[in-house]
Amino acid sequence: MNKETEIKLRTSRATLAALRDHPMLAGRSRSGWQRVELYNQYYDTANRDLAHARVALRLRRDGEQFIQTLKSRGQSVAGLSERNEWDWYLLRPELDPALLGDDCWPASLAELDKASLQPLFTTDFVREKADIGWGEGEEEVLIEAALDLGKVLADGREEEICELELELRKGRPEALLELAMGLATDLPLVPCDISKAERGYRLFDTGSYSLSLPAPTLHAEQPLDEVFAALAWHLLGSSQRLAEQYRFTGHWKLLEQWLQQLIDLRALLSSLGQAAPRVSSHALREALDALLAEWRPRVVAGQLDEAARQVAPQQFAAELDDTRWGLFSLQLAHWLLARSWTQQRNPRGTRAGAAAIGRWLTQFLHEEIGALPLENYQRQPSELPEQLPRLERMLVWLRLARGVLEVTEADRLYGELHKLHELALQPVGVDDETTLPARAEQAKRVWMLKAWKALK
Repeated sequence: MNKETEIKLRTSRATLAALRDHPMLAGRSRSGWQRVELYNQYYDTANRDLAHARVALRLRRDGEQFIQTLKSRGQSVAGLSERNEWDWYLLRPELDPALLGDDCWPASLAELDKASLQPLFTTDFVREKADIGWGEGEEEVLIEAALDLGKVLADGREEEICELELELRKGRPEALLELAMGLATDLPLVPCDISKAERGYRLFDTGSYSLSLPAPTLHAEQPLDEVFAALAWHLLGSSQRLAEQYRFTGHWKLLEQWLQQLIDLRALLSSLGQAAPRVSSHALREALDALLAEWRPRVVAGQLDEAARQVAPQQFAAELDDTRWGLFSLQLAHWLLARSWTQQRNPRGTRAGAAAIGRWLTQFLHEEIGALPLENYQRQPSELPEQLPRLERMLVWLRLARGVLEVTEADRLYGELHKLHELALQPVGVDDETTLPARAEQAKRVWMLKAWKALK
């Protein structure tokens, strides 16, 4: 068994061609580009049992060699993935189920009749690969860069494969992201954790590509640093999967959900105080602000106007053809992997980062509630929108971590605060006689909650 650590970046044909001569690859190449044609047949049962167990089984023809491979889904976020892989070299282009023993086969499939495995879809692509290496002090970094161009074929449907894969052979995982960031500064490269196998399954069923990553499991004694990193990775991974699926389907709801992940990320980055000094996240917050400044009005417009929804896929395609979204995603992933927010803080910030999340979150909400005088907004509801950043900071923590709070009706607090936030977002027209009274009434409802009073 091998553990594979790689990052996958979706791109265009023009960018794929430009990558061959990019100085960061050409100047560090130790082998030159080598071209191979790869044909892969993927197998599963008629009921997609392997897909449900999060494994992929393929038979690859690589020149004169035939390789049977089983891959686990592993961990993947922002295109950076770690997964287990088992390879067997075969004499004939025939699947050998006998090789799929207990050492690699998922326990959940122990009762599966392997004779029921059948060809399901194929990937056919040309790969140009090169070994990229450089020194980091006394350590060496070695990465295989692969330019893949071809297609996935499934039941008469197809999707283009056009991507750069960077696989770590030696060195720190951060080196993958550092190389990817250098390339993405000049070229539009979008981290994308959809595998070629997932692309094949998606051609059969659009909904087979899971958009909802499992929410982190939290407990009250976990340190703030650990919880913050888990939540940020979760939001980043979810935003990547939503972006990929919106690009593929153009379904409006996916764009709304993608924007919400960005809003939550922005709120999360602003919520830690001295535990994450503002200087450490300045560039990330600026990038998020630029994305939100452009996409928030577009989504608001699309909620009211069908024409705005119709043009949004083309606008999103233009976003992906630019360097902004991909570079931000890589920069945030690197920031999280290197735990950069911990490197420039004072002793008080370090103590805050080590604080148990149950106690820290209770204090955080206490301070935010103290600065949010809802009794005033019952009388002056027109001024409630000025509190949107504060509401969003509270909501991201309540949405993802309210289970660590020892207060009654935490779920109700989240629900009612969410309604207040939605009302604060609604524009107030000249003849609008409902929004302001609704804001005042909802502010009163939140103000009277047991959880609000307990945290205040």
